[in-house]
Amino acid sequence: MSTKPSLLLVGLLFAPAACAATCESLGSLSLPDTTITKAETVGAGAFTLPGLQPAQLAVLQRLPAFCRVAASIKPTSDSDIKIEVWLPSEKWNGKFMGVGNGGWSGAIVYNALAAALNRGYAAVSTNTGHDGGDATFALGHPEKLIDFGYRAVHEMTVKGKAITEAFYSKGPQKSYWNGCSSGGKQGLKEAQKFPLDYDGIIAGAPANYWTHLMIGDLWPGVVTHKDPAAALPEAKLAVLHKAALEACDSLDGVKDGLLEDPTRCHFDPGTVLCKGAEGESCLTAPQVEAARKIYAGAINPKNGKPVFPGMVPGSELVWPALAGPKPFAIPVSHFQNVVFKDPRWDYLTLDFDRDVALADKTDHGLLNATDPNLKPFFAHGGKLLMYHGWNDQLITPLNSVNYYNSVVKASGGAAKVNDSYRLFMAPGMNHCGGGDGPSRIDAVAAIDDWVSQGKAPDTMLAEHLTANKVDRSRPLCPYPQVAKYKGTGSADEAANFDCTAK
Repeated sequence: MSTKPSLLLVGLLFAPAACAATCESLGSLSLPDTTITKAETVGAGAFTLPGLQPAQLAVLQRLPAFCRVAASIKPTSDSDIKIEVWLPSEKWNGKFMGVGNGGWSGAIVYNALAAALNRGYAAVSTNTGHDGGDATFALGHPEKLIDFGYRAVHEMTVKGKAITEAFYSKGPQKSYWNGCSSGGKQGLKEAQKFPLDYDGIIAGAPANYWTHLMIGDLWPGVVTHKDPAAALPEAKLAVLHKAALEACDSLDGVKDGLLEDPTRCHFDPGTVLCKGAEGESCLTAPQVEAARKIYAGAINPKNGKPVFPGMVPGSELVWPALAGPKPFAIPVSHFQNVVFKDPRWDYLTLDFDRDVALADKTDHGLLNATDPNLKPFFAHGGKLLMYHGWNDQLITPLNSVNYYNSVVKASGGAAKVNDSYRLFMAPGMNHCGGGDGPSRIDAVAAIDDWVSQGKAPDTMLAEHLTANKVDRSRPLCPYPQVAKYKGTGSADEAANFDCTAK
C-alpha cells in the first residue's frame, strides 16, 4: 500500500504551487514553517563542492541534470532544519528516497543524494537541524535535540515529498529510506514513530539503542585505559585475532578467514596468556582480562546485568576504534553535552550503574529507537530491510540481533514478520561496509523489488573488491539462517554456498 492518501492531503495543502513549470519557480513555493533558499537547475556533471577528492569529484561529474532545491524548516523558534531535495530533470523513476546521516549528523549528505539521483530517485537529505559533528549544539537547546532525535527527518520527509509533487505535478508512487549507523537509527525511528512516511526502509548497522550504545562504546576504552597494563596494542590484537580464527574458522565448514556466525565461537582469550615473561605472541593477564570484558560487553557492576553487548570473535583487528589510545568521540560528546551538560566531564569517571539510569532518564525515548511494535508500519505494507557487519567496529552487531528478536517476540513469532522484516548479517564486514569479508550489497534494489514487486529478498549478494575488482562473493542470508559451503568449488564464489538454518 502506498502513501498516496497522505500525498493527496499534501497536494491540497500546497495547491497554490502544485504545478510549477520550472525548477526556478519552486523558489516561490509556500510550505508551512519553511523558506525555500535555493531553487536552481544544475546541468549534467555541473554540480561540485569545495575540497573534494578526485574520486568524489568523479562521482559528481557523472550526475544527470537535476533541479536542486534547498530549504530551511523552522517548526519551533529554536529550530533551523536545513534540507536539500534533488529532482531528476528527466527520467524520474516516480519514486522518492530519504537518505540518512552518520554520527551527530550535522551536514547534508551529498554523496548519498548523488547515489539516489543516479538511480533516478527524487532524493532528500537534512543536516538534522544543526551544523557540525558533535553534540555541542544540544547544550541549552532542547528543541534542537528533538530536531536531531526525530523531528528533522520527519519534517524533511513531509516537505521533500511536497516539493517533489510540486515539481512533477504528481507525488511519488513509492517512498524509501536508506541509511546506516545514525541513518539506520533514523530509519527505525521513522518506522516506529511515523509509520506512514515510507513504504520501504533500509536500516544498516542502526545506532538505535542510543543511550546504551554510548555506554557500550566507552566500555572498551575504560577497561583498557584505567589500568595502563590492560592496554591492547595492535600487535596483541593480531595475536588475539589469529587465535580466535584458529579456534572457530572451520565451524562454518570452510577455513576462509571469516566467521559466518561468531555467536557459535566460544573462544577463550586465556589460551594466549603468556606462560612466563611477556612476549610478542602472547597476552599478559591484565590484557586477557581486558579482552574478556570487551567480548562480554558493558556490564552493570552492581547487579551483573548487561548494559550493551560486546564485540564478537573475529572482530579483534578493528578494536582500536573503541579501545585505541583515545576514547571514541561520539559518546564522550553525548555525556558532556546531553547527559551531564558539562564539557569538562571525563569518560574515566563513567559509572556503569548510576550513569546508565541517568542517561535513560535524560532521554525519555528521544534518541532511542527501540520500540519493537512495528505493526502500524507493517499494516500499510511497509518493508524493513536491516543489515549489519559481524566485524562492525563502532556498533556491535549483536545490537541488531537483539532488536530483531524483540520485534519477533512483540509480533508473535518469526512467521508473523518474515514477509515484512528481514535482517542480514555480513561476515567480516566492518561498520556500514568495508572489511575482510564481502560487503558491497545492493540494498536499494532489494527493497525496491520487495515493495514494488513483492519479491522478498531470500538472499543478498555481497562482494569484496580489491583494486576495484571482485575477488570474493558470498550470499547474505536472512537471520537466523547462515550461508553454508556446499563442499565443492571455490569458497570465494557465492554460488557455492546455500542458506541453511543455524
